[in-house]
Amino acid sequence: MDNSRLLFVTGMSGAGKSSVLKMLEDAGYFCVDNLPISLIPTFVELICKTSDKTGYTALSVDIRSGDSLKGIESVLGQLEETGFNYQILFLDASTDVLVKRFKETRRTHPLAEVGRIDKGIEAERKQLLFLRNNADYIIDTSRMLIRELKADIESIFIEGKSFRNFVITIISFGYKYGIPSDCDLVFDVRFLPNPFYVDELREKTGNDEEVYNFVMSEKRAPVYLDKLEDMLRFLIPGYIEEGKNQLVVGIGCTGGRHRSVTLARAIHDRLSDLDYSIRLEHRDIKKYIGE
Repeated sequence: MDNSRLLFVTGMSGAGKSSVLKMLEDAGYFCVDNLPISLIPTFVELICKTSDKTGYTALSVDIRSGDSLKGIESVLGQLEETGFNYQILFLDASTDVLVKRFKETRRTHPLAEVGRIDKGIEAERKQLLFLRNNADYIIDTSRMLIRELKADIESIFIEGKSFRNFVITIISFGYKYGIPSDCDLVFDVRFLPNPFYVDELREKTGNDEEVYNFVMSEKRAPVYLDKLEDMLRFLIPGYIEEGKNQLVVGIGCTGGRHRSVTLARAIHDRLSDLDYSIRLEHRDIKKYIGE
């Protein structure tokens, strides 16, 4: 397990804090949800006095603390002065995703005024900025499945593997269904020959080797891939320096089943040696094949 004695689990409402606490509890952590800020120093003293010196504790701190959340900076300062070992996990997600989650669950955001969920989310971001800026781990759950989040939690806090606060998502899509709204970079591969017009390939996808080989056999495809890889390797350090914790790269063709899937697979493989979490998603691969 991770060497920290205490893990603060914090972040945006709707980003997955409750799910993470359950995962940690299943892994043997003693978890406490929404403990009043003023009680944290006393709680830490009890941790220090416990006979189980090998135990791990996760403590959830978030916007539900209200005005008392402002005192968290002082509390963390006290812990540092005493040499107590703690770490902070911050769970984040895009505003669009959070709004969608609140609407789907019909929950009310704790800071929403007159039902304006987006306003409440932005107010929450400002109040949690200190914790985010001081987080040891930032996980953006915008595009994550629950099993992917569980895998990251187990990797970091159970298996003790290293973690970089930067996630690269390569997403293939079809222009006929619109560009993914959260893309940072978008690349168009519609200039390549379209397997849709080859009878034996039409119903296959870029995940099938016949389609993959057909697309990559076009002489411009590997050249394009070389230039794309070079550009991304150049840009990624700059995004990290600017404080971004994720990069979403969209690769589009007409229907999102053949060319974009092929190139997304190829660039994902090319970047697999980077010391970051790299995810691959095919948004439109299962949609109707008609063009």
